[in-house]
Amino acid sequence: MALTARKARTTHTALGVTASAFAAALVLAACSSGGGGGGSGSASSGASKASGTRVTVTETEYGLKLSRSSFTPGTYTFVADNKGKITHALSIDGPGVKDATTKNIQGGQEANLTVTFKKGSYDLYCPIPGHKQLGMNKNIQVG
Repeated sequence: MALTARKARTTHTALGVTASAFAAALVLAACSSGGGGGGSGSASSGASKASGTRVTVTETEYGLKLSRSSFTPGTYTFVADNKGKITHALSIDGPGVKDATTKNIQGGQEANLTVTFKKGSYDLYCPIPGHKQLGMNKNIQVG
């Protein structure tokens, strides 16, 4: 009888440890997911509420159209709006911003990317292989 009670306690303890580990893994996964954005330089992506001057980037096969053409140093939230039929994304590179990227965006969907611009030249493009070379590329001057 004592062996059965000890075995039940051991099983109960093991289940508790497993459940705790699983819960911790879920919390870590939730905290670390953000839409696949990356790179350095004050960037955030995904559906988070980001601050900054809003700029819509309309993405199609195969072009980018920006809602504004002049930029001064400061923080901008780019809303990448995929009006195309295939998957696109948005990446930005320039002074202080390297490989800031949204998650992949399906046709009809949007993703946000917030960056802080300094004075200089920036490259906005679709990082999906081959899309930049097909015309999904804009160079902007900040300053």
